[in-house]
Amino acid sequence: MTTVPFLTKLYHQRKISRRQFIAELSALGLVAAVSPSLLAGNAMASTPQKGGTFRQAMTGGATSDSLDPATLLANHATNMSLQVGNCLVEIDHNLQPIPELAESWESSKDAKIWTFKLRKGVEFHNGKSMDAEDVVFSINHHRGETSKSAAKPLLKSIENIKTDGKYSVTFELRDGNADFPFIMGDYHLIIYPNNTEGDGWQKGIGTGGYVLEEWEPGVRGLTSRNPNYFKENRAHFDAIETLAIADVNARTNGLKTGRLDYIDRADVKTVHLLKRMTDINVTAITGTMHYTIPMHVDKKPYNDINVRNALKLAVDRKAMVKTILKGYGEVGNDQPISPVNRYYNDSLEQRTYDPDKARFYMKKAGMLDHTFNLHTSDAAFSGAVDAAVMYQESAKKAGININVVREPSDGYWSNVWLKKDWCMVYWGGRSTEDMMFSVAYAAGAPWNDSHWENKQFNQMLIQARAELDQTKRKALYGEMQSLVKDDGGTVVPMFNQIVEAHSKKVSHGSISGHMELDGNRNAERMWFAKS
Repeated sequence: MTTVPFLTKLYHQRKISRRQFIAELSALGLVAAVSPSLLAGNAMASTPQKGGTFRQAMTGGATSDSLDPATLLANHATNMSLQVGNCLVEIDHNLQPIPELAESWESSKDAKIWTFKLRKGVEFHNGKSMDAEDVVFSINHHRGETSKSAAKPLLKSIENIKTDGKYSVTFELRDGNADFPFIMGDYHLIIYPNNTEGDGWQKGIGTGGYVLEEWEPGVRGLTSRNPNYFKENRAHFDAIETLAIADVNARTNGLKTGRLDYIDRADVKTVHLLKRMTDINVTAITGTMHYTIPMHVDKKPYNDINVRNALKLAVDRKAMVKTILKGYGEVGNDQPISPVNRYYNDSLEQRTYDPDKARFYMKKAGMLDHTFNLHTSDAAFSGAVDAAVMYQESAKKAGININVVREPSDGYWSNVWLKKDWCMVYWGGRSTEDMMFSVAYAAGAPWNDSHWENKQFNQMLIQARAELDQTKRKALYGEMQSLVKDDGGTVVPMFNQIVEAHSKKVSHGSISGHMELDGNRNAERMWFAKS
């Protein structure tokens, strides 16, 4: 059956044109179900203009944040890092890898050896010329024995990195990886000067379109345009002020009053009011972002598959999408791969709310008298507390007791996520299936927040990564999605659209669904329209 997600996937993969996309939707009577911004294409675009101070506010910031790329987690520090730095590869709005600090790359036939040719003449903000030694150092920063970088599992198969002159770097892999250029576009893998260490990371000396002027972790960052930026048609603002503001009402009021030009995570409860304002635009982009509720499967009672099945069946996904997301999203199916990903398994049977079956499994586990503590905060995502309460109510109809534990927003990501055995989480998703699975579902991954280990899954992950036959790859990733859904310890109730708002004086081209904030590259991709 043809659906909006399926057509959106084809459109993002450039398998159908925008004209074909709209025609198909019209034929099915589905145009109203699609984000207006997606249909609008480049309607917002104008000729880029230089100048002005861009003021933005976003959630996701803590005083413990660092610009050390190995520690990047939430939006504030990530966005700041991509203002001041670049990766070898950029992931574009079609979720495809394009050259950034690397001008080209090529691989051996078995995808085990990858050679990246670097751009010449690129300078760090301290005046040093970027070369191969900086690349080797920056990638190895995440590979160290004591490294806790979320990118470490993505780099696990690298056996050797070597330079071939000043502007060529070769990666030798233990196993083939057809998606290796995507990995080099991961936002952790920003290239910094060789031997950067300690407090040096906080100086943000990258090659990016903006130079760091001020940095107060979890509060505020200020950057100015890099006059020597190697991208001629990027980084248009004179300066950028980036604020971390967890309160959605404060962000919204800042936009309404003109104090801010751009905000992330617009409140879907009140976004219809923003749409009525003549000087504000709202964008809603379908991407890879999703909400999860992971449980530690290496601990009782979550080590019991019957408990996991019961909790997955006890959530009313449709009601959550309608009430929490106000329709700006889709129901999840307890696996993290989005319809816009290349190998999304659209044949998986959708898990639905079934209180009778949930009760059956919980009774089978002997846990109907147990109270499950669900830790939450709106720091996890806007509406997370309300979503937890909805979960509590739907589970009650199955005879399952959930106690909603409201945690402080400050420090949620350092004190609750990965620490508590059941909590609410948001994920930005990843551009490839391998990256998403490697970071959050592979055995031993630092962000495996359910502690799930499945031998068959881990073997297939390695096999799929090296498989060059696209049909076989699709089958492998499809089976892995099924394993995560049926055996994993993560409830995935919703895929949310990326809903953001900005002043109409802000102009842009196509917006990426790769991550929030235009793939966290809005600072260099957007500009002020000529007044």
